[in-house]
Formats: sequence, C-alpha cells, structure tokens
Amino acid sequence: MIKISDVSLIFGEGTPDRVEALNKISFQLKRGDFVTVIGSNGAGKSSLFNAVSGLYPPTSGSISKDDIDITRWPEYKRAAFIGRVFQDPLMGTAGNMSVQDNLTIASYKGMKKLKISLNKQKKNEFRELLSQLEMGLEDRITDNVGQLSGGQRQALTMLMMVLSSPDLVLLD
Repeated sequence: MIKISDVSLIFGEGTPDRVEALNKISFQLKRGDFVTVIGSNGAGKSSLFNAVSGLYPPTSGSISKDDIDITRWPEYKRAAFIGRVFQDPLMGTAGNMSVQDNLTIASYKGMKKLKISLNKQKKNEFRELLSQLEMGLEDRITDNVGQLSGGQRQALTMLMMVLSSPDLVLLD
C-alpha cells in the first residue's frame, strides 16, 4: 500500500517566484488500485509523481509504502518498486545505449547485485517482446535509443517498466 499524508511541495520558498505545486495532498492506494489524476497544465500532476518517485522530496507531509516511511528515501531506492513513464520521451531511457542494452538494464532493475549479461535466449525474448509492439523495434535492437522516434522511445520505456514488475506504476 502507498500512503500519501498531507504532502506539500513548494518551489522557491521565500522568493517572489514561490510556487505551491502541492498543498496537503492525502490519499491511499492499495495493491491493484487504478487511479487517474486529472488536471489542467500546471495543476501539479507531474509534481505529485515527482514527489512519490523521490525526484523532489516533499516540503512537508509523508509518503509510506507498506507502513514504512519512505519520505526521505532517494529516488534510486524507490526505483526498485516504482515504474515510471515520463511525458518527455527522452526521459526514462539511455539514448546513447542500444535498445537491447536498455532492456537488459531494465530486466535487472531492483536486484541487489547487478550482473548484467545478455545471452542469445534473452536477446530472443527481447525480440519477441519488441515485435508485439508492432513498431519494427525488433529489427532495431542494436540501434541506439537516441535514433528512435519519440513514440518508439515511449513504447520502449513502457516495455522496460513492465520488465521490472513494479509495485507502483506512474504514467505521466
């Protein structure tokens, strides 16, 4: 379960440019819950995701997972159980690495010891998964991700997220 309690996020505190992105937001999510966050541009949707994922720690309030306070945990610790797809297709992938390298890293996400290896079986599994996207990415498995279109990159990011079997999925 994820519990958000009175979370506020303020940027530029004490300056004329002060922005209150979140104001005492509270809610709980149980395993299997599906929630849509709706709001206009600048309403705080991405800021909420950034606070939950650890990119921006809340100014006040708390965030917990399974009754463990993770409010001050860094983003990399939360990444073990949070999958995220960003609005910006350039985020979430390593553009200077190949499609297969990005998938390999994603498939080991959250493991205590990282021992990255790509054997023929794993490469064939990746090809099969990529072919299901029907975007021709299985034929571009050795291409750098930076050469893909924005849509192809976001589809790859979704696939990478699914490979890690996260407890919480944030789609921005």
